[in-house]
Amino acid sequence: MAGPGSRVRRLRGALAGRARASADGLVRRGRPPGLRTAKTVLAAVLAYAVADWLHTSSSPVLAPLTALLVVQLTMHETLASGRERVVSVVAGVLVAAVFASFVGLTWWSLGLVVAASLVAGKLLRLGPQLLEVPITAMLVLAVGGAERYALGRVEETLLGAAVGIVVNLLIAPPLYIQPASDAIAELAERMAAFARDLATAMRGEWSRPVAETQLARARRLGEDVARADRHLARTEESARLNPRGGQARQVEPRLRSTLDALEHAQVGLRNLTRALLDRTFFVPEDEAARAYTPGAREALAAVADATADALQDTAGVPRTVHRTPSPEEVDDVVGALDRARGRLAAELVVDPATDVAAWAQHGSLLDAVDRLRVEIRTALSPPRPPARAPLADRPRRAVGRAVDRAADRAADRAGAARRRRPPPAPR
Repeated sequence: MAGPGSRVRRLRGALAGRARASADGLVRRGRPPGLRTAKTVLAAVLAYAVADWLHTSSSPVLAPLTALLVVQLTMHETLASGRERVVSVVAGVLVAAVFASFVGLTWWSLGLVVAASLVAGKLLRLGPQLLEVPITAMLVLAVGGAERYALGRVEETLLGAAVGIVVNLLIAPPLYIQPASDAIAELAERMAAFARDLATAMRGEWSRPVAETQLARARRLGEDVARADRHLARTEESARLNPRGGQARQVEPRLRSTLDALEHAQVGLRNLTRALLDRTFFVPEDEAARAYTPGAREALAAVADATADALQDTAGVPRTVHRTPSPEEVDDVVGALDRARGRLAAELVVDPATDVAAWAQHGSLLDAVDRLRVEIRTALSPPRPPARAPLADRPRRAVGRAVDRAADRAADRAGAARRRRPPPAPR
């Protein structure tokens, strides 16, 4: 069982991780602190000033409100939010104009306006901006469908959306490379910490509850994998429609290959702990420490330590994405794990005729270690180029194939014509 000291260290590490995450949320490396806040404030103030100068209404608060909502995390989200915002306001004005031509504002006409607005928003697939349609329709209907009010609301929405898009485009369009790199590095570090704790547990008092705890922790690492994947998806999206997107597109294949390999390595760790737990069910529960010999337990601990060292080295890959480790460096990192695996295989030799269950479980254990070796090597190595031909080459190759087929058909027709030609008459 884990002692008080190990529990205190684990709690201290968890608190430090949370404090680090909170600090990163306030001050993110690679970007001036408060930049997004300053951009949002600037967009709102500019939108209000321009709307007031154009006299769109006596209180043009809709323009800064739209600008504030339009300035999103990425350029793609900004353009999508601006489009949805404008469409929702125009749809609400049109719905209100139709009803204002026939009825005024009553309890039943209000219900019809809200219902028609929601249906229109659903048909237009406005998503988060759905409620803007009935809100606009009710406000326009409340003033009797005044044409000037409706037009001013549309103008302010268009103005606010335009200002928000321009501000987000001109002032450091975000790329979110650093958050994705940090999330992937933190995933590797947490996996390394887990492997280190597993080695400590193998050298301590091994039991079924300890094995169950290790399996549960290995499964929870999947949450860190999902978190890193969300950050990387944000990076990929931030490159779309972004004039600085080339930077993200340059590093994205490296980050993606590293994350995919770490995801598979997390599955390997889970399978490893699953095999360790399964073995405890083939001995009495109070004798689970005898599931493996002392030599096998020490070899397993050495495998876990080597895995932790390799994963710790992998954590440096996302943070130095422009530097690719040499094949010799990769071999040095994975070599210790290879040697530990060989030692473990020697300790787990068993005659299947004597103990078929142990033979199968030891095989599953070694398979999990092999998977870890392969995936850690993949995480450290540069991504392989795609097997498919580049998109620019495909049209040329297609044209070449079409020309070849046309030439073959012409040759076939010429040959068939020669075969049908009658032989010359004898003289």
